[in-house]
Parts: sequence; C-alpha cells; structure tokens
Amino acid sequence: MRILITGGAGFLGSHLCQRLIGMGHEVVCVDNLMTGSMDNVAHLLGHARFAFVKYNVCDYLHVAGPLDAVMHFASPASPQDYLEMPIATLKVGALGTHKALGLAKAKTARFLLASTSEVYGDPLVSPQKEDYWGNVNPISPRGVYDEAKRFAEAMTMAYHRYHGVDTRIVRIFNTYGPSMRPHDGRVVSNFIVQALAGTPLTVYGNGSQTRSFCYVDDLVEGITRLLFVASDRTLEQRTDRQSFLSRTETSQSETVHDPINIGNPHELTVLEIAQKVQALVGTGAPLEFKPLPVDDPKVRRPDITRARKFLDWEPKVNLEDGLTRTIEYFRKRCI
Repeated sequence: MRILITGGAGFLGSHLCQRLIGMGHEVVCVDNLMTGSMDNVAHLLGHARFAFVKYNVCDYLHVAGPLDAVMHFASPASPQDYLEMPIATLKVGALGTHKALGLAKAKTARFLLASTSEVYGDPLVSPQKEDYWGNVNPISPRGVYDEAKRFAEAMTMAYHRYHGVDTRIVRIFNTYGPSMRPHDGRVVSNFIVQALAGTPLTVYGNGSQTRSFCYVDDLVEGITRLLFVASDRTLEQRTDRQSFLSRTETSQSETVHDPINIGNPHELTVLEIAQKVQALVGTGAPLEFKPLPVDDPKVRRPDITRARKFLDWEPKVNLEDGLTRTIEYFRKRCI
C-alpha cells in the first residue's frame, strides 16, 4: 500500500512511518516541522519506499499518484504546545482535517484520524468508554485541543456518512517512549529529563490525578491493526434492560468506523509515576509541587473493550519496562 501520514515527523507519526516501512508499505510523510523533527525520520531518508514533504496540511493538499490510505496525525499534542499555539491547533483540527479528508476522498483512500482521550475532557465517569460524550470546557485554554479533535471527529464521520469515505477514528490515551521531545511538557518526558538532570521533578497539584500510560510500540500496533481491519466488520451488542425498555431496537451495531480507544487501562496517580521514574533513574532529586493547571483532568483511564473485540489488541509492555527503555533513550540524548 501507499500511505500518506500527516505529522509524520512527530513522536507518533515517525513511529508509524517506521512500522509501515518495516511492513513493506510505501510511506509519504508530510510535516511542517512545527512540533515534529527531521531527527525522527532521518534514518528513513533515502529509503526507496519513503518520501518526506515539508508542508502545512491546512493548505490545499495534493499528492501525485495513487494513495491507499491517509493517516491524519498532524497537530500540536502536548499541553505546552497547544497552549503556545492555540490558533494553529484549532486550524489543523478543522482545516487540516478537511484537507486530509478531501485528499482521501479524491484518491478513494482509507482515512484514519488520530483523535485523543482529551475529547472526554475532565471525565465524570471512569473508565471512559467510547459512547461517553465527555465533560469539556470549550472556552478554557485547554479547550482549543479538545474542541479541535472533537470537530475533527465530527468532520470525519460526516465524510463517512455523506461521501462514503472509509474512515477510522482512534482515540489515543497518554503515550510515551523514544522520540518524545525532551521539553514538550508531557508528564513522562518531564519527569525523566528532570530526574536525569538531578533537578526537582515537577508534580502539579498533589499528584493524586490519574493517568494510564501506553508504551508507543503497543500504541502503534493497535493503530496499524485499526488501519487494516476490514471495513465491514461490526460488533452486535445487546442493550441492557433499561435501554431495551426505552428503545424499539433490541441491539445496536457498532462498526469499525466508530471511535476506538487505544491505550493502557493500567491506571496510576501522577505521584506514583514520578516515584517510579525517581527509582528507575536512581536520582535523589526531590519532588516539587505546583498548582494544578486549569481543567487538568482528574482521572484518565480507557475502556478498551472495543479494541479487544475489533482488533484483538491489548497492550503488552508493562510500565517499568517501557519507562526503562524511554529513560535509556533520554539518557543518550540529554547527557
């Protein structure tokens, strides 16, 4: 297959480029390098089945020749980035998604949208299932990312229903691993870089808020399975009695076109993660507590029932192994 990946020089995009090249596919990587880096794809340059195009996907998007799939991963993705670039974040979620979908439609290509657990906002239920509509403050500083992705999902489903585009939506939960930027403001990279430097590890609030971290190799495995799963696959789910009494249907059909959570359901507090990093790095650096950012989610844990049933997927790498690999990456990069 010939596959285009927007944001292909970013953290997740570059891992996808590597995985798909390794599977024998041809990859066209498109990135404006706003948050991506050529370092992430340097080892692929010159490969016969890899091409890099520096381009802003919010502009008219055209690629010569056939395409079998378009994977839209372009977007600032860390709180630090989308708080510094709010307009660009909204534009790539709206205009960028529109352009990428238009390209998929023109090429009769499958389309996969990288969405996020942030569509659930500061959730009032845990774990979060895909049919939960979320608790989002649309006008908060964090809302630019949440609403950009929620709009992107709506646009993707509209193209599927109205134009018949074969679409997929993956809701990505917190991910970590090699190729993260050292100072991107995410929890794991922050803790590791600070621990390696011997500076205090910054914990926001009292550290009781929870996160569920998935190692990048597991995430990429889930995403590639979602990309290639048959488009006519459905799940028939019986409703509970309450739903049965209030609806005329006795079952509802979920399809592969509906959003699917990909993440690790193993939930830890931020404080526990900081302490694990301290122990694995072997640092005596203390913890430093700072005020919790506005609308920072108190809980974050995916329900991966759909991923298990549709994709026969669940994460394999435990947190300690994943953190050890990530620490070694940063140790080589930062010291």
